[in-house]
Amino acid sequence: MQTLPKSRLLRFVEEAFQLAQRAVARYSSKFSKQRYTLHQHIVLLCLKVRKNTTYHTLLDELIEMPRIRSAINLTELPAPSTLCKAFDRLDMAVWRVLLNLSVSLLPTNGVTGIDASGFDRSHASKHYTKRTKLTIQQLKVTLLVDTRANAILDIHITPSLINRNASEIEVLLGDKGYDDQQIRRMARENGVRPLIKHREFSSLQKAWNARLETELCGQQSQSETVNSRLKRKYVAFVRSRRWWKQFRELALACIVHNLDRAI
Repeated sequence: MQTLPKSRLLRFVEEAFQLAQRAVARYSSKFSKQRYTLHQHIVLLCLKVRKNTTYHTLLDELIEMPRIRSAINLTELPAPSTLCKAFDRLDMAVWRVLLNLSVSLLPTNGVTGIDASGFDRSHASKHYTKRTKLTIQQLKVTLLVDTRANAILDIHITPSLINRNASEIEVLLGDKGYDDQQIRRMARENGVRPLIKHREFSSLQKAWNARLETELCGQQSQSETVNSRLKRKYVAFVRSRRWWKQFRELALACIVHNLDRAI
């Protein structure tokens, strides 16, 4: 009988499993029940985001996925609450390590773009907020995107992105929303060349922008494309009620995006 080729989903799971093995220990502590490994938890959380589904639906589908279960040595399925608690226990530092490792799978070139986007919160009922006159703010984050591989290098607020990733950036692209002398100065202090469009208040600034358009050749729009793809495919809104968990959701979606690009 002919062996079936590996699907993209199976290759994604294998890549995520290898990444998890490089990032964290097998178990969270010596007191762990050792029923499931941290590597398995991470892969299942990544798989949930990639399939854009719920814990219950994912585990129900895994019943009919023996090759996927075999790839991560999963002999029995965890309860949905087990995965939910695993997500709570894994610190943001772990997701940042995984994000950095996922970037290493892609051919980056040091030319990066920054772009911010807002994410709605799914638990906020519009009827309730309107009736009680509450204001629920969006979660707004900035992505740092490599323009060659469309890889997401980091996710945070703008100054932190530049300082934390200075060694990975040669050129920083940005639209007029990032026309700020503090950002330009910070980039130069870190040895990064800022190519950020100016707000047009004079003919000189219009001329500068026209020159930048020629030099950028549409590369800035790639970071906007990645932002849009992240929303359409993985995380149109955040489900968690607490802001630190919402941020982890987005970091996890960025890892899944990079893994998808790598395969």
